[in-house]
Amino acid sequence: MAGLELRELECFLVLAEELHFGRTGERLYVSQSRVSQLLSALERRVGGLLVRRTSRRVALTPLGERFVERLRPAYGGLRDAVEDARAAARGVEGSLRIGFQGVADTRLTAAVRAFRSAHPECAADLVEIPLADPFGGVREGVVDAAVVLLPVEEPDLVLGPVFSRRPQTVAVALDHPFASRTAVTAAEVAEAPLVTAAPPAPAYWRAAHAPSAVPGPAVSTLQEGLTQVAAGRAGMLLCRPTAAYHRREDVAFVPVEGVPESALGLVWHREGESAAVRAFARALTCRGVSLGVARVVA
Repeated sequence: MAGLELRELECFLVLAEELHFGRTGERLYVSQSRVSQLLSALERRVGGLLVRRTSRRVALTPLGERFVERLRPAYGGLRDAVEDARAAARGVEGSLRIGFQGVADTRLTAAVRAFRSAHPECAADLVEIPLADPFGGVREGVVDAAVVLLPVEEPDLVLGPVFSRRPQTVAVALDHPFASRTAVTAAEVAEAPLVTAAPPAPAYWRAAHAPSAVPGPAVSTLQEGLTQVAAGRAGMLLCRPTAAYHRREDVAFVPVEGVPESALGLVWHREGESAAVRAFARALTCRGVSLGVARVVA
């Protein structure tokens, strides 16, 4: 199979149908001499004559007849595979809207740029979705897919790549007892009031991000949460990249030991899956995208 040329196989199959070098050349838009060259090259690879040509007729040899019988269905399958790939490639067009919660860092925007470069016929855009409604945008068609905090237990949604596993910090006001600490424990955080996501975030989703039994104010956006933190109402858990992105003079970000890392995943609706969504999911995996998003608790 080393060095095998598909053009040689195509030429032989057409010649087997036409049994005429001139008509074969016409069908392939090449000269008769080129047909002879392709056939000769294929016969050298096979190690025997496939066609006998006289001044009056062209005929397949027994080896040629056997070869064409085996080759035709295999070549047809290969041609179909190529056409399917072309059709899938043509499907990456139109527009693609990717939702994100809180923060889209440079790695995510770089992935979007790479996707646009690979698929110039598809306009990809980032759309912020409410922190307190991680799945609504996908269901309502506001976005085609969304990067959300795990867990995802929605039967009508597909969970694609999971990435950006990050350690946690707790954001507190400067006069909070945690503010002067170099680190706090999960047990200590569990005793402090913490910002919670407001509905319609599912109860299980809010519970998964609720290491404290002390409810704090409910918020819909990351900025609302940080405002409540700065006002001294409660603490708020954020992954470290998000904490670094949102440094501010009136809030301290303290590492938390013993809580699970946050993780992000790309989700889309089962009935809304498209070639563009699948291509973006592959782009996230290939580029190892990692980004910070607020983790909220209830």
